[in-house]
Amino acid sequence: METPPPPRSQSTPRNIYAFGLTSFLNDTASEMAYWVLPAFLASIGAGAAQLGIIEGIAESVASFAQLFSGYLTDKVGGYFVANSVKPLLALVSSWWQILGIRFSDRLAKGVRGTARDVMVADSVDKSKIGSAYGLIQAMDSAGAIVGPLLALAVIGRFGMRGVFASAAIPGALCVIVAWLGIREQFVERRASSPVKAERSSAVSSSPAKSEWLPKLPIGFYYVLAVVTMFSLGNSSDMFLVLRAGNIGIPASRAPLLGLVFNIMFTLVSWPAGKFSDRFSRSAIAAAGYLVFAIVYFVFALAPSQLAIWLAMAFYGLFYALTNAVLKALIVESVDTGVRGRALGIYSFCISVTTLLSSVITGALWKIYGPAVPFYFSAGIATVSAFALLAHRSPKQN
Repeated sequence: METPPPPRSQSTPRNIYAFGLTSFLNDTASEMAYWVLPAFLASIGAGAAQLGIIEGIAESVASFAQLFSGYLTDKVGGYFVANSVKPLLALVSSWWQILGIRFSDRLAKGVRGTARDVMVADSVDKSKIGSAYGLIQAMDSAGAIVGPLLALAVIGRFGMRGVFASAAIPGALCVIVAWLGIREQFVERRASSPVKAERSSAVSSSPAKSEWLPKLPIGFYYVLAVVTMFSLGNSSDMFLVLRAGNIGIPASRAPLLGLVFNIMFTLVSWPAGKFSDRFSRSAIAAAGYLVFAIVYFVFALAPSQLAIWLAMAFYGLFYALTNAVLKALIVESVDTGVRGRALGIYSFCISVTTLLSSVITGALWKIYGPAVPFYFSAGIATVSAFALLAHRSPKQN
């Protein structure tokens, strides 16, 4: 007779909040550098084509790391590497060096991402998965609000290189929290539930007792196909910042673009996750795709700087309606024992197509000008939204 799992009401909040705090600090460090990077690239002589290559290669290495990260158990190393290389941006003098740093950063993110998502899914009831992902996403995007604010405070006095160097402070705090908080919660959960720990370890370590590519349901592959198609038009957000600079928004205000975007993202992420626990996740994510299409259409037209600011705020709604919701949709469509590999395959497909999208966007921008790639992305997003509406989510509790 199988031993029932222990109650989760006491251990779950500590585990989820530990991940949330780590995400907050990590994204604070990341967003301090992210919104300044396009202007910094321009200052050293690089343009849209180089940006496409950098983001494309960075996302491709992340995709391979995500595909295999379901077998990895290191949850601290990914944060350590990512936050060690970001401050090195303060020392670079060519775009090739930036490529190396982004390569390392994305590799670290790929390694840690799936392991975290599986642990979160295992920590809560199935009926609350959307809420758990939404809470962590809200903490993540809260850090993305603090990051641009800190960048604004630093850039006027110390310049862009000073921003990159200052990112080391929240990065170091992130590593400390990951080492102390996440490890302690994981050990406690394994000790209190040997059966659960064995199952989680099987997802995260050796594939010796299961197929590396398990048989997954048709619903999973349908969602995967739609998300992959959408990702062909979802290039790096750095192109939005580059477009904003193209119509006259100065580099010193680039962190403010991230701020207005992340305020909306933070406010809506958790409610959207909780909402998806009670209603169709597919419909909510499809609404997010339509928001994306509208935003990219506005960026293509670029009628005024005010329109860009408003569109950037609206863009946060797209992330809130899709990031946590699509993860929950993937998790609930497969068995518990293959969640790690399902999330790895999902992240891999997104990253590979994002690689292609960034390269395509950079090429279209160089050949046809900045408007065409945004029209292209808006069209793909619209088609993907209607395709996702055709999918039926499993009934929610």
